[in-house]
Amino acid sequence: MLKYILKRIIQMVPTVIGVILLTFVLFNVVGGDLAAVALGKNVSLQSLEDFDEQRGLNKPLFFGSRSTTRAYEDYDLSAGAGRWRVWSNALWSVESEAIKIQANTQINPLAFVLKSEQEYEWTLSYRGRGTLAGSALDSKGWKTQKIRFKGSESSAFQTKDQTLEIQALKLRKVVTNPFDSQLLFYIKQLMRGDLGTSEYFKQPVSKLLIDGIIPSLSLTVPIFFIGVVVSISLSLICSFFRDTWIDRFLVLISVALMSINYLVYIVAGQYLLAYKLGAFPVWGYESWRYLVLPVIIGVISGLGANIRFYRTVMLDEMYKDYVRTAFAKGVSKSRILFVHVLKNAMIPIITNVVIAIPFLYTGALLLESFFGIPGLGYLGINAILSSDIDVVRALVLIGALLFVVANLITDLCYAVVDPRVKLK
Repeated sequence: MLKYILKRIIQMVPTVIGVILLTFVLFNVVGGDLAAVALGKNVSLQSLEDFDEQRGLNKPLFFGSRSTTRAYEDYDLSAGAGRWRVWSNALWSVESEAIKIQANTQINPLAFVLKSEQEYEWTLSYRGRGTLAGSALDSKGWKTQKIRFKGSESSAFQTKDQTLEIQALKLRKVVTNPFDSQLLFYIKQLMRGDLGTSEYFKQPVSKLLIDGIIPSLSLTVPIFFIGVVVSISLSLICSFFRDTWIDRFLVLISVALMSINYLVYIVAGQYLLAYKLGAFPVWGYESWRYLVLPVIIGVISGLGANIRFYRTVMLDEMYKDYVRTAFAKGVSKSRILFVHVLKNAMIPIITNVVIAIPFLYTGALLLESFFGIPGLGYLGINAILSSDIDVVRALVLIGALLFVVANLITDLCYAVVDPRVKLK
């Protein structure tokens, strides 16, 4: 078995790499401007730049020799003056669709001071005479020119006796290592065990996850085990008394439980059992009493679907040849059901049970939020509402990796409960 486990772990490596890459693409590529999402669009460009710097978002995506900086954000000058309106000696020309910097003028278009040792590059399309970052600009017709300079040097436009027209302008940070990218930064971060820093709590995400895992597991583990035991037991009763009023009654109850919205259980439980009867605390996480009501609600809310699923599995086994043979030999119905049928039905049961294990980690989002349990579900909801990118990404990544591990556990369980399954 050990040899098989090592082999499966090796086979899982490409899947794990794929999960990491998919998480990177979802957040860094599809997610858009993460700094603007987390901080809002009304913060300073310097704050956005600091956010990018801390998370490696100001690097090339996969590889490249240039990366953007918020010191000067790209803007289509042919569409209007834009932020150049703040300078009275820089006017937008309708005729040339360009910014015209007047004679004897000095303008620094940067929003904040650049890093002194970092090398940058201006790319501009211009005509006229002047200087930019200390480099001469002189052309009677439209010309595109690149100017490299260090952050410690002047980055300003300066004109003397002539005007200077700027039709296009962009600023890039020069990257010395083309593979020093956002992807490499993310992989290095994960290899160090660094899941980032929460922008909302100003704490490492790993610490928040460690603090939240115990409250989450203290809620989800009882729900998980009680739910599995009760639902399998009731499904066995349905199979034992199939086509009787007991079977039909349990099926009716299951359909009713499935039809009620999850929030109804929470609101009704809090109002009737906690507020009206005072049988349970409404909010908090101080002792085991605070977990009883959310555990009851969690078990009842998932009972309907589980009973229907396990009942179907049991009945599917009941009509197989080995069951008819056992009946013909005079084996009691209870022995057939609880020994033979249950044992042979373990494959789909294990699949359904093990696939739910990753959800134990991520917590019960609504239950934790409504009952004030400081677990990972509560943390996840707050992270989504406050756009706390690092926390959301860590929860998604770890949840996905746990699904990969759950597949390995499922295979091992198959071999344990069913001798026909061989680990090769």
